[in-house]
Amino acid sequence: MKKLYAFLIAFAFAFGTYAQVTETDADLKEIHKEEVKSGWKTGGLFSVGFNQVSLTNWAAGGQNSISGNGLMNVFAAYGKGSLSWENTLDMGYGMMKQGKEDLIKTDDKIDFMSKFGLKAFDNWHYAGLLNFKTQMTPGYNYPNTTDKISDLLAPAYLLLAVGMDYKAFENFSLFIAPVTGKITIVNDDVLSQAGAFGVEPGETIKSEFGGYIRTSYKINITDDISFQTKLDLFSNYLDKPQNLDVNWETLTMIKVSKYITVSFATHLIYDENIMIGVDTTGDGEVDTIGPRTQFKQLLGVGLSFKI
Repeated sequence: MKKLYAFLIAFAFAFGTYAQVTETDADLKEIHKEEVKSGWKTGGLFSVGFNQVSLTNWAAGGQNSISGNGLMNVFAAYGKGSLSWENTLDMGYGMMKQGKEDLIKTDDKIDFMSKFGLKAFDNWHYAGLLNFKTQMTPGYNYPNTTDKISDLLAPAYLLLAVGMDYKAFENFSLFIAPVTGKITIVNDDVLSQAGAFGVEPGETIKSEFGGYIRTSYKINITDDISFQTKLDLFSNYLDKPQNLDVNWETLTMIKVSKYITVSFATHLIYDENIMIGVDTTGDGEVDTIGPRTQFKQLLGVGLSFKI
């Protein structure tokens, strides 16, 4: 994993890497130059997509399937003189049904960020950041739909950070916070008793103190193609500070028409406190458990519009 961390950090600083990527973040970056113009600016992006396959007497085989996902990104930003205040809310949800199997969840997130800044000198700003993440509905280790592995506020992550924000040019931000508190919440009795997501068995909260880096970048490759990326890194000073928590997201958007967009997104997570079971022998039983690199890829076509 050390090689992975080194690669991620190098990529972030060499190419202006970013991660929870939304057009909302992109709009916020456009607001900021050296100072934000006075007053409020609000906006957002809404997107919904569906896929359906129906087969009747299909000789080549296959299964009927239907899937759908929705995305909402809204922002509100205020600026006056050297003061700035940015707020974003990203929400996503997706479901899929294949054949006679039960409906399963393919995406589920709530991500709220609020950042307050005060210009210090040149391209640097004093800044404080609050970030809250969780999900909306229970998650299962599919096809098992009996035992929950996650739920609303299980887990939830609350991060409070104080540091400096560097904005050298539009659509790029590097936030460095040497003073950061991270709280993991597991508000579910069963998951709490199991010690899920790093909490002590029976406890609902795990507190960590460390350093945090958040870098974000967006580029319009052409008038119809844009690329966005966001990278979050956290180190717990009090327990294995060399083991970074990594959260890296990217999004490529291709506009086919005014309301139709093709999107390709990736999401990589590594957290020492998240234990993932694996069947290494292929007998259907989990025999190894430990922290692992999580990776999600989404490719979709859907309707989208801005406000």
